[in-house]
Amino acid sequence: MSTKLRNIGPKSAAWLRQVGLRTPEELTAVGAVGAFVKVRRAGFKPSLNLLYSLEGALLDCHWQELPEARRTALVAEYEAIIADKPLKKAPPASGPVYDRTVANDDDGDEAPFETEEDRS
Repeated sequence: MSTKLRNIGPKSAAWLRQVGLRTPEELTAVGAVGAFVKVRRAGFKPSLNLLYSLEGALLDCHWQELPEARRTALVAEYEAIIADKPLKKAPPASGPVYDRTVANDDDGDEAPFETEEDRS
């Protein structure tokens, strides 16, 4: 996506490219809400300002010029789509956690970490 499109900065343009929206025509085809949903489903966490910016880009106006009623309608449309098909939850930040204990040798030196399975 060209960063020359009104309201679309480099970060937003990169997100749009990564979800397959590379031209203004592709953005027009999916609409502001559709593009916002694609970005969210890709795992990015944009604020609603991106949604308003996309709509402003399509209407060729600054996103802050969007009437409050239009902003409310955009959010309602987005929420309806998400209610119908919720976003997937992110996977856990880490893998499983195992409890490991340290066993002492007879000489007082600590042995390497052991698990319950190692002692069986």
